[in-house]
Amino acid sequence: MPQDISRVEAVMMAAPVIPVLIVEDPSKAVPMAEALVRGGLPAIEITLRTPRALEAIKLVAENVEGAIPGAGTVMDQAQYDAAVEAGSKFIVSPGATPKLLDIADQHDVPLLPGAASASEVMALLERGYERLKFFPAEQAGGAPFLKSLSSPLAAAKFCPTGGVSLEKAASYLSLPNVLCVGGSWIADAKAIASEDWSGIEERARAAAALPR
Repeated sequence: MPQDISRVEAVMMAAPVIPVLIVEDPSKAVPMAEALVRGGLPAIEITLRTPRALEAIKLVAENVEGAIPGAGTVMDQAQYDAAVEAGSKFIVSPGATPKLLDIADQHDVPLLPGAASASEVMALLERGYERLKFFPAEQAGGAPFLKSLSSPLAAAKFCPTGGVSLEKAASYLSLPNVLCVGGSWIADAKAIASEDWSGIEERARAAAALPR
């Protein structure tokens, strides 16, 4: 089915920042997500970069009120299907291929596909995708590059991810074609492993307060 732009936009507009997370131990997923939600960041992207990431998504989906769990680094049919089955409310990919877009069209759960060039953005616009991930943001040209796309490709709105920090987030969020940013600084692997829930909540509050 065609992607419903309103559903993925609702995820992007839930807060200025979507935390991008690598969760090794699913037992830490619920308190981690609770800290993020308390801090004002309900949309939570758990990347499929660890063997038990799907378990972590399922636990968040079933146990954390107010959370909007999503799956990141999704690149094929099996991952998309499993992420939806686990309870993901949105799917994120580092890029986009015709095959992945065909898979997304089979699902009700929306895809936020990645793009890093004008041609990639144009190809996604042709497929009806107007809400995109800009990845890897800093390495692909950062805020100045995205600003340069805002006029010729005005329909596209982005979530820049990759090398984005609290300090850099403001420059992205000031752009007319940026709805939110994705970042790992709020709950990095060390903070999760050490169960620094108060620190994660504090950083989430600071991120949630960013203007856009």
